Amino acid sequence: MASRDSTIGVVLIGRNEGERLVRSLESVCDGERPVVYVDSGSTDASCEEARARGAAVVELDTSIPFSAARARNEGWRALLEAQPALDYVQFVDGDCEVCAGWLDAARDALDADPEVVAVCGWRRERYPEETVFNRVCDVEWRSGPVGSIEWFGGDVMIRAAALVEVRGYDPKVIAGEDPELSVRLRLTTGGTLLRLDRDMTLHDAAMRSVSQWWQRAKRAGHAYAQVHSMHGAPPTRFWARDLRRTVLWGFVAPASAVALSLPTAGLSLGLLGRYPVTAARTALRTREQGFPWGHALAWGVSCAMAPFPEFLGVAKYRLDRLRAKAPEIIEYKGADPGQGPGARV
Repeated sequence: MASRDSTIGVVLIGRNEGERLVRSLESVCDGERPVVYVDSGSTDASCEEARARGAAVVELDTSIPFSAARARNEGWRALLEAQPALDYVQFVDGDCEVCAGWLDAARDALDADPEVVAVCGWRRERYPEETVFNRVCDVEWRSGPVGSIEWFGGDVMIRAAALVEVRGYDPKVIAGEDPELSVRLRLTTGGTLLRLDRDMTLHDAAMRSVSQWWQRAKRAGHAYAQVHSMHGAPPTRFWARDLRRTVLWGFVAPASAVALSLPTAGLSLGLLGRYPVTAARTALRTREQGFPWGHALAWGVSCAMAPFPEFLGVAKYRLDRLRAKAPEIIEYKGADPGQGPGARV
């Protein structure tokens, strides 16, 4: 009789993740379940590390633009081609380590309710105290409701049959591919998405600069614009509020405040007071949720200032559409040389 682990397959994607990938592989490669690692043009030893731990490796054609959506599609299709009897597919990013007990908990939740098509839990940041930007990520990963949810992130367990039904990820989506898939899973299958109140993965953001934070927020803005263009019509109106907020506070309000400063004798500049007020209010709410003050303040400032780079992401998406130019991935992380938390770049 096959073990219950034989009902689960794992798809792990990465590019130059170094020691992060090794930890990720070792958290899922135990010989009990099939693992497929999809590599997007790594120049380090990622593929060799994966093979050494028993994972099947798919190396993407470098002549075609990379994206997480493309990598995940290649992964789950290779997985199901080799193991067509699998019930569930766990997706993991190469900078994440799967927490002990998560695969069993997710499988049990899917077994218990056939209406649930995807299950996720909490990401946690591995080194939250290392940088202020890691603290921002740590709060972000732990935000949102428990139970029924509208969308999930990159680490999630999905029913294989549901993946096949919706044909997986949309390869045209370069950011926000997971929320976009979430919408189609709910609309096409009629199923629900579930978040369990338990740790799922340990993530290593390795963010050390404002420029990385800026690029990551710009990527989020691009996601709002692209996914809203696909699912923003009623009744779904997906990310409509986020897109409006980004355009209003990332461009319209500050531009208006400056443009009207002379005719209003500077009164219009009062609009700019919204940013520190938002930072303070967000920090207080975050602190009330139990986060340390360092996390709360970092999250507050990030939320207040993010509309600026997010708007650039929105503008990039709109401009690319006008030019009929295919979107290109927006990266914010570099390679990990595997020197440990204090020496990574």
